[in-house]
Amino acid sequence: MYLQDKGTIVNDSLLIKETSKPYRVQVNDILSIKVKALDAELTAIFNPVEASGNTVSLGGAQLYFNGFTVDLHGNIKFPILGDINVLGFTIEEIETKVKTELLRQYFKDTAELFVTVKLAGLRYTVTGEVGGTGVYTLFQDRVNIIEALANSGDIKNTGDRKDVLVIRQYPQGQKIHHIDLTDLAAMQSPFYYIQPNDMILVKPLKRKALGAGETATQTLTTLASIFSLIVTTYFLTKNL
Repeated sequence: MYLQDKGTIVNDSLLIKETSKPYRVQVNDILSIKVKALDAELTAIFNPVEASGNTVSLGGAQLYFNGFTVDLHGNIKFPILGDINVLGFTIEEIETKVKTELLRQYFKDTAELFVTVKLAGLRYTVTGEVGGTGVYTLFQDRVNIIEALANSGDIKNTGDRKDVLVIRQYPQGQKIHHIDLTDLAAMQSPFYYIQPNDMILVKPLKRKALGAGETATQTLTTLASIFSLIVTTYFLTKNL
């Protein structure tokens, strides 16, 4: 069971405040940047996909080729403007930065410029005791860990919901965090909402590690078989 009230939330109304912070862009992230103005022809160079007449929403492969990838130096290569450093900036800060530079170098204030920046999908990895391990991409701004796990086939009966590991990328390296998904307090965890490049690892329960079975019935059956074997062996050796 997920998100049970274990008395760790001191609030009768169960109004839970989120503690997630705005995501800050990392190396290898792909950004989708759209530039709009009163004169659409002036923005064509910044929107190559739209300029080619493709009005179909971008898929993962198209975003890979047409989006703006953050290089090892934290820069994206943007038409006219050249290299723009975006490493460690939020999406809103990048929108402001691109708009400011466009107005300074290319557009006039009367152009009524509008810039939209989005992450080109939220990419994450799930492994361990889940229905389907692998790398997934969801085209949403925010995804919580339960949604991410549900997208991968959910945690198996043999998976440990009380100690799910979230391996998160930081500028200085990776860190391992723990979250108990059976506790309602998990919704207050800074790791409840996943971030791009997160790895979610679901460990097996002890009974799975011991090979006792995936369900309680299988476990009892296995234990009964072991007990029966021990008793049989005892009487056979006693009668020798």
